[in-house]
Amino acid sequence: MRKLWAPILLSVTLAFTAGGAQAQLNVEISGVGSSQFPVATANFQGEAQAPLSLTAIIRSDLQRSGRIRNVDPSGATVAESAQVDLGSWKTRGADAFVAGTVTPTGGGQYDVRFRLYDTVKGQSLGGLVFNVNQGQLRVTAHKIADYIYEKLLGERGIFATRLSYVSRVGNRYQLLISDSDGQSPQVALTSIEPIISPSWSPDGRRVAYVSFESRKPVVYVHDLATGRRSKVADFKGNNSAPAWSPDGQHLAVALSRDGNTQVYQVNADGTGLKRLSRSSAIDTEPMYSPDGRSIYFTSDRGGGPQIYRMPADGESSGAAQRVTFKGSYNVSPRISPDGKQLAYITRAGGFKLQLLDLGTGDVTSLTDTGNDEAPSFAANGKYILYATRVGGRSVLAAVSTDGRTRQVLSLQSGEVREPSWGPFMQ
Repeated sequence: MRKLWAPILLSVTLAFTAGGAQAQLNVEISGVGSSQFPVATANFQGEAQAPLSLTAIIRSDLQRSGRIRNVDPSGATVAESAQVDLGSWKTRGADAFVAGTVTPTGGGQYDVRFRLYDTVKGQSLGGLVFNVNQGQLRVTAHKIADYIYEKLLGERGIFATRLSYVSRVGNRYQLLISDSDGQSPQVALTSIEPIISPSWSPDGRRVAYVSFESRKPVVYVHDLATGRRSKVADFKGNNSAPAWSPDGQHLAVALSRDGNTQVYQVNADGTGLKRLSRSSAIDTEPMYSPDGRSIYFTSDRGGGPQIYRMPADGESSGAAQRVTFKGSYNVSPRISPDGKQLAYITRAGGFKLQLLDLGTGDVTSLTDTGNDEAPSFAANGKYILYATRVGGRSVLAAVSTDGRTRQVLSLQSGEVREPSWGPFMQ
């Protein structure tokens, strides 16, 4: 039986070398978009009575986008219901203005409301009202930022989505679920053995991953709300690389049960195993296309690892076609939500994140680091999350697909790997 390529195997067995780590990620931002929309967000009236500052979270989200610039409100507090002098905010350089109110309603509940204004046209762009408990205040702030982003830029924001990643805390591996900014991490699983390859279900309620707690790789599906999990692939040999079908009914996995690693499909409850790829090579890292008609995967059937595409029903329905042609080593395919772009890792003076336009064949290098791995698109397709090394430390990073905006998410101490960006929440 042939082994996986050495760099992939190394990332599994030697993923973490540091000691304990604090789970909450710190975010550093560099670069900006080609143009930035200037927005002033006043302090929400009454938010001092809440346990956190919604306006601080909203401003941080807008800044992280790289496409919106925060205009200093000079400490102004403006209620959602206030009569706003939009001309004065336009004079300060803001093309949009946000006002809001936070009101405790008893029993740990809060009424949160805001309004967004276009200062150039002098009109309201609408707003929302939320009735939430204390634990929902942070995601409410993210939803407000999403509303602002979509109204001003014409595309959905991803601030209310979530991330999954793996950190090592002491001598334990932890699978963590956090907000999109790396804050409010929640531990989904703790193990003394490695956890790799988390993959979100399309509805954001489950995460599939590979755990080595049985001293071999086994694929699990984990229900985040209940904490219940089930084995989906526990066959002889390696069970790895789970990826959800767009309807959430199936998983594509890489198994070595019959010899060399090949791509299989299995139902989300672990039944109905079906072999999809049929080669004498190593076929691994499957990824469904957004329309569910194709599966992209990594194979060395041509000599070195490259990315291929086959029908979702498998090679019995049509031969696999090679997709990547630039470079001798291309792995880890990830398809954009609109199906038009392919992110992957190439070996070129190190391991680097690349972006392929599937329509034109144009390839763009998005990073200047040399240890990139595990790319994952944001739900709106505008950003890619990946793992890399910066300053000798393992970190997570995000880059806009135009390469202009970059973020580094790191632990105060320790290592973090295996990122996956969750879908839009239902």
